[in-house]
Amino acid sequence: MEVLIIFDILVVGNIIKTIKIMKTFTFRIIIEPDEKNTFHGFVPSLPGCHTWGYSIEETKKNLKEAIKCHVQGLLKDKQSIPRIDEGMELIQTFTKQELALA
Repeated sequence: MEVLIIFDILVVGNIIKTIKIMKTFTFRIIIEPDEKNTFHGFVPSLPGCHTWGYSIEETKKNLKEAIKCHVQGLLKDKQSIPRIDEGMELIQTFTKQELALA
């Protein structure tokens, strides 16, 4: 997911120019079905950034808006935007014996 959000000001002599700084931010999102036959979406690197939708597409759209609001709040509070490489995702496999289900 990409969000374009940052502007900067350049002063040349007595002329003030606004320059759009192009930065792209990528966030890992997770969408899961929930018990109400809807979908729950969240962004692990942005604690508290959750939403839902009736479909996966609606949840993705809602997540885009939630991420935008969350990042704008971070910037307003002068906090840094988490980078995707600040975490990792692993898959752990267990046998029935390891889970004591045998």
